[in-house]
Amino acid sequence: MSAVFNFCAGPAMLPAEVMEIAQKEFINWQGIGSSVMELSHRSADYMAVATKAEADLRELMNIPDNYKVLFCHGGGRGQFSAVPLNLLPQGKTADYIITGSWSKGAAAEAKHYGNINTINVIEKSEQGTYVTDPSTWPLTPNAAYVHYCPNETVDGIEMVNVPDTNGVPIVADMSSMILSREIDITQFGLIYAGAQKNIGPSGLAIVIVREDLLGNARLETPSIMNYQISADNDSMHNTPPTYAWYLAGLVFQWLKKIGGVAAISKVNKEKAALLYNYIDKSPFYNNPVVSENRSAMNVPFWLTDESLNAEFLAEADKAGLKALKGHRIVGGMRASIYNAMPIEGVETLVDFMQKFEKRIR
Repeated sequence: MSAVFNFCAGPAMLPAEVMEIAQKEFINWQGIGSSVMELSHRSADYMAVATKAEADLRELMNIPDNYKVLFCHGGGRGQFSAVPLNLLPQGKTADYIITGSWSKGAAAEAKHYGNINTINVIEKSEQGTYVTDPSTWPLTPNAAYVHYCPNETVDGIEMVNVPDTNGVPIVADMSSMILSREIDITQFGLIYAGAQKNIGPSGLAIVIVREDLLGNARLETPSIMNYQISADNDSMHNTPPTYAWYLAGLVFQWLKKIGGVAAISKVNKEKAALLYNYIDKSPFYNNPVVSENRSAMNVPFWLTDESLNAEFLAEADKAGLKALKGHRIVGGMRASIYNAMPIEGVETLVDFMQKFEKRIR
């Protein structure tokens, strides 16, 4: 079978090595005669899986001891509700920085639970789409928290620098960039991430929360969304998504094996540079985002002649380049190049784009 490269934005490809291990262990995990998905989440065998996964994530991200790591249900969207239910007291305001589709969605959900101040920080100029200077943002003094999405998968916009919020806790939706580059956990009050980009299968969400922010959930908060209850029960207040947790642990082990976040960050920069450099040189393709705000994980691009979109996608699919169709909101193409995408996949994509352009022109 020819190589197939899956550029889906999510659920995204997993490392081939991880999938091979999971396949081998699927029916008979560790020689016990049962699948890991059949184990009681409270058994000693499974608790060892869960404990190692958390320890490996803490090591990979250098998570301090005063932060809890929670393995939660509901994916990233579940956290759109859980964050305000846990962190937004009655009468307080939370700032939501709007950089694209996912931050808009988070703000819309949060409005069900309290006072939300939305701040649109995207502008357009002759140079392209960009994020405005954070020092000009009209932040709310003494806000409960400031929420932002460092990487917008639909729009291909990334903020590398963490905004200065004058001590107000920062909440970050890192679903599409967690573990892709090094970050300083201490700059954040809470980080959450749906697993289906860089961690594992969909349905699982990781929450990393500073301990002093726990214990303030509203009375009406469902227990399954209450961070304090989850922390007190080691993320096992009820049966967690055990197989997704197991696969996440395998991904963490894989990432440690190849050199950790610093090593994968270097590869991610090379992949993104390769694709963006070709797009910029070609009159046949374009990307409208300024270089400093371009996503290293999600690269949207458009054909100058969009009547060729269907032909491009059909030929790409035949060439083993899957899921390149852009999000329905913005159209065009999108190549999601998360950690599991090898540089060979991006090289193959660029080669295909060159050949397609040459043939059409």
